[in-house]
Amino acid sequence: MPNDMSTLRHTFSNGLNLVFEPMPWLSTVSLTFVVPLGAMTDPEGQEGSATVLVDWMHRGAGGRDSRAFSQALDHLGVRYSGGAGREYSTFSASLLTEMLPEALRLFADMLRVPELSSDEFESARALAQQERASLTDQPSQQLFEALSQRFFRSRHKRSAYGTDQGLSALTPESVREDYSRRFGPGGAILGVAGAVGWGALLEWVTELFSDWRGGIPARHEVELNAPHQKHIDTDAAQTQIGLAYPSPSALDSDWYAYYLAIQVLSGGAGSRLWNEVRERRGLVYSVMAVVRTLRGFGYTLGYAATTEERAEETLSVVLEEIYRLKSGLTEGELRRARTGLLSQLVMQGESSGARAAALAQDTFQMGRPRSLGEIKRAISDVSLSDINQFLEARQQVRPTVLTLGRRPLAGGGV
Repeated sequence: MPNDMSTLRHTFSNGLNLVFEPMPWLSTVSLTFVVPLGAMTDPEGQEGSATVLVDWMHRGAGGRDSRAFSQALDHLGVRYSGGAGREYSTFSASLLTEMLPEALRLFADMLRVPELSSDEFESARALAQQERASLTDQPSQQLFEALSQRFFRSRHKRSAYGTDQGLSALTPESVREDYSRRFGPGGAILGVAGAVGWGALLEWVTELFSDWRGGIPARHEVELNAPHQKHIDTDAAQTQIGLAYPSPSALDSDWYAYYLAIQVLSGGAGSRLWNEVRERRGLVYSVMAVVRTLRGFGYTLGYAATTEERAEETLSVVLEEIYRLKSGLTEGELRRARTGLLSQLVMQGESSGARAAALAQDTFQMGRPRSLGEIKRAISDVSLSDINQFLEARQQVRPTVLTLGRRPLAGGGV
């Protein structure tokens, strides 16, 4: 399998971007539409509108009701999914290459002429309400939703789960109006990867989408609250600990150096957090730190769940390990982290679905797609001295900390 397939791109006059990576050794193709409609631009008082809309759009299109539309996709053997997030919504599919022209036509119907039948609206909203209610049974997810509220001051703090009041306020008319106002090709990306020719793909997409018109949501810059520590009282058996702090984005020159450093901190069973917090001290069963990116902004999330009695010590040790990154990595740690990331790239290169999603997300967040070869070279080229110089020069982390449990930690509480 080639490790550096070039990507191709075309931008239509209506703002739609088509990005493509050939994978001719496969017999399948995958596509991912990224549309800049997400929770952060939901109308005031109608939080959750994007989530309901995306589900509703899957329930019939192009003159087909929900059952007929699902059967049409099933007849082609299409595996499809979709959902709304903070910044954008996705519509994805994987299928045999010969079915792509028909599948693209069905997706064009779903995106451009969804039925949005009143008969299907309540089912779409009820599903969103059930997903929101399920947060009470998912303390870690509940923690991260609340942490976003504390960390961001801008609309990025909004949750794709919406709010109880916002979901209740939605009507078929208000969500249809929202579709007309926010949903369109401007800023949308179609990522495609697999065994299809560029000429044929461009011809099909041109026919189906070049005359698409529609609204586009306003963009919002990320704004943060000052770092602080808070606690949410619950009757949970464990204390959930979450933290968040700004870090490089994928647009920054130090992105790969930082990404490798986070792999050393929390990249599996050999990582610093795993060894120190779980194995050596036995404070937790699960502990992690992950990098997240928005358009033009990066941040790091940390998480641990422990007993009420050991929560103070757990937070202290997690923070110590994060602060200790400033002292640098060892050659062995870098070698393990690099090998892990390069292994992930190999696995991504074997999946057309992973590549289609990555092409679309890269283009949305960075303005351009990255090939696997580009990423591999960047990871391989970062030296130990590059990383350690970056870590030493980096300002010490000041995280926002949120705990969820029966008792606040020192310095926290509401």
